[in-house]
Amino acid sequence: SGSSAAAPLPEEDCMKLNPSFLGIALSSLLAIDLWASKRLGVCTGEGSAWGSVRPLMKVIEVSGHGIPWLLGTFYGLCQSDSSAAREVLLNLLFALLLDLVLVAVVKGIVKRRRPTHNKMDMFVTISVDKYSFPSGHATRAALVCRFVLHHLVLAVPLRVLVVLWALIVGVSRVMLGRHNVTDVLFGLLLGYALYSVVEYCWLSPLSAPALFALW
Repeated sequence: SGSSAAAPLPEEDCMKLNPSFLGIALSSLLAIDLWASKRLGVCTGEGSAWGSVRPLMKVIEVSGHGIPWLLGTFYGLCQSDSSAAREVLLNLLFALLLDLVLVAVVKGIVKRRRPTHNKMDMFVTISVDKYSFPSGHATRAALVCRFVLHHLVLAVPLRVLVVLWALIVGVSRVMLGRHNVTDVLFGLLLGYALYSVVEYCWLSPLSAPALFALW
């Protein structure tokens, strides 16, 4: 009838028919992100464009995984006989644990699914690892990179290698199809910022005597 035709549209329908500029921009960026991520996922399987490089990418994946870093840092902490080294390693352990908790919380809140072309054969996963935003490997790589550059005395070539390692870990996540590009970019930024939190909360014999008494 004429009266029903003149009835106003529900608010949600009006929003769909008249999307905001911000909504259009975000939708466009998301589409570009998904398209670029799929195009760059050249190591998603043995039959993909760069399938022969997949084993190397998986080695890089393990190099940025949390478990090797946690175990290695804990072992070094137990074996160290220098108070200065113990202080650095204890703070690295604190940084790694903080990174794991923060990434798990963000993944649980955002709940962005991994790319559809991802092959779920990752090294040691937990429940939140079914989500992709942000990339935990990327946050850890950026955090460890900044930590190492600030607290270890390294020659210039080694410092360059550390930075390259962090970047390669991030790139490998997209190449393997584990993450979208924005997952990695946000992860790198988050890891870089997280180091500043670790520095602000730096653990020392004065600020945390109970922890240092254990070692």
